[in-house]
Amino acid sequence: MARYLGGALDAEQAWGRVIRSAGHWAMLGFGFWVVRERESGRFVGEAGFGDFRRTLDPPFGDAPEMGWTLARWAQGQGFAREAVEAALAWGSPVFGPVRVVCMIDDDNEPSLKLAARLGFSEYGRASYQDTPVILLERSLPPLETFA
Repeated sequence: MARYLGGALDAEQAWGRVIRSAGHWAMLGFGFWVVRERESGRFVGEAGFGDFRRTLDPPFGDAPEMGWTLARWAQGQGFAREAVEAALAWGSPVFGPVRVVCMIDDDNEPSLKLAARLGFSEYGRASYQDTPVILLERSLPPLETFA
């Protein structure tokens, strides 16, 4: 899970991430949700929207940034697709007709496939924290029905 997020976090970094997550909800009215397996309640990952003010070229502008990350054990089971579809459905009435963006490590094939399946298309490439990334976008609403 940490591979595409810069590696494992120490206690200070983890706390900073918790505070940043709570701050999104408190200050902006949106953020990330914890994704759990229904039957067991086991932690699966996170999905949602952020405004991280990333310094990128080309820039995200004021578009909400979508993101998702799953525990290794949960990958390939449809959890990410279900979580991202639910987040997009939530975002349609909240954000209205806007452009939504995401940034995916260029060797993260599963996330790139999911993004394409959910209507994201590449609009640029960049380097973020010395890592090549692909910048993708899609529009809201409406949330399409995906096959």
